[in-house]
Amino acid sequence: MTTEPRKAVVTGASSGIGAASARALADKGFTVYCAARRVDRIEALAAEIGGVAVPCDVTDEADVRRLAERVGPTLDVLLNNAGGAVGVDEVAHSKAEEWREMYDVNVIGTLNVTRELLPALIASGDGVLINMGSTAGRIAYEGGGGYTAAKHGVAVMTETLRLELLGQPVRVTELAPGMVATEEFGLRRFRGDQSKRDEVYAGVRNPLTADDIANAVAWVATLPPHVNIDLMVLRPRAQATQTKIHRED
Repeated sequence: MTTEPRKAVVTGASSGIGAASARALADKGFTVYCAARRVDRIEALAAEIGGVAVPCDVTDEADVRRLAERVGPTLDVLLNNAGGAVGVDEVAHSKAEEWREMYDVNVIGTLNVTRELLPALIASGDGVLINMGSTAGRIAYEGGGGYTAAKHGVAVMTETLRLELLGQPVRVTELAPGMVATEEFGLRRFRGDQSKRDEVYAGVRNPLTADDIANAVAWVATLPPHVNIDLMVLRPRAQATQTKIHRED
């Protein structure tokens, strides 16, 4: 038996769900490789949790190869969390560059990281691959065409991986959060407009937090090896669908 700590990689670890998940996995005894573009943030996080900061743009294949080299031959958990939404334009008025940006980070980024780290997950003998999807990957809504298209891509990629990896020692899970009140996600989507970001959560009692999703990540990552969670959809009690939300006065 080995006493070497288990290893986990979290992409998009510089803020929000990624940073919270890195902390939650560290609390479970994992050595967490915190991967993101903002070096100062992941260095501070790694110092806080006893992890390893690895600067990485998931859309850059050379960066992702360097991440895989840093991790080494085995890996226990991979959380593909890097992603995000840009803009709320209707399809008829959408900007191709914004759709391309969302597809690149959510889908191609997840592909790049998965492809490079999958051999290490298999080599661990019990790898856990978690892709951060969204309820946007399950249902369409107005103003969300580019993001829903990208997150539907993540959902289908996850389902395909589960089929292709059948018989290998890797479990494959998609987490699909609904309304999560993180600051940066909304600000980026609304191009820095704080008032529009705040309107999304106006009157909603207790939207989900990054810690709520991180707790789910840690739970999935520490289940017995024979238990696979295919899909977990998480919403606050106040949200029934993307557009049916209870708001208090």
